[in-house]
Amino acid sequence: MTNLPTPVTLGAAQACTRLHELTVIDVRTPAEYASGHLPGALNIPLDHVRRALPEIRHAAAHGDVLVVCASGTRSENARKLLAAQGVTTATLAGGTGAWAADGHDLHTPAACDTRSGWGMERQVRLTAGSLVLLGLALGLLAHPAFLLISAGVAGGLVFSALTDTCGMAVVLGRLPHNRPRAADLDATLAALRSR
Repeated sequence: MTNLPTPVTLGAAQACTRLHELTVIDVRTPAEYASGHLPGALNIPLDHVRRALPEIRHAAAHGDVLVVCASGTRSENARKLLAAQGVTTATLAGGTGAWAADGHDLHTPAACDTRSGWGMERQVRLTAGSLVLLGLALGLLAHPAFLLISAGVAGGLVFSALTDTCGMAVVLGRLPHNRPRAADLDATLAALRSR
């Protein structure tokens, strides 16, 4: 039961007009999701998509599925992963950033339902900056070999930009504060099963 076009990317205006008929899956971390998401979006972080495959397959059999993230990179990765498993989904061009820039509202959970946290981009900037400063300080104060820490981070940032991937974000996404609570993920999977 798919009405998705090929290629499977929807612009913010297209998604807005079809939002009522789409199952929207946000593949960002719980903290990013809590900071603002498309109305009705369900949060399944990218590294939990495989676990949620049966439920996503069920939802896709009953209507079109739109996968979103902050800018479109993670949602495209999720779309490819799901396509390899025979599940057709669409992505939102430009992610939630494009959605908000187009003047559409992002929904946030009630204050009592959220975990305070930073978005993944902010966490990466803090970690990369801290590692560079640590490498420089240790290189000057302890041993010049510690400058390799700073060089490694710089190389990682260049690689990240060239490949449009972020290994540091993958590592940080596995930290406990970036993981969905089991009850939250179970509730999301139950919501998908009921579609």
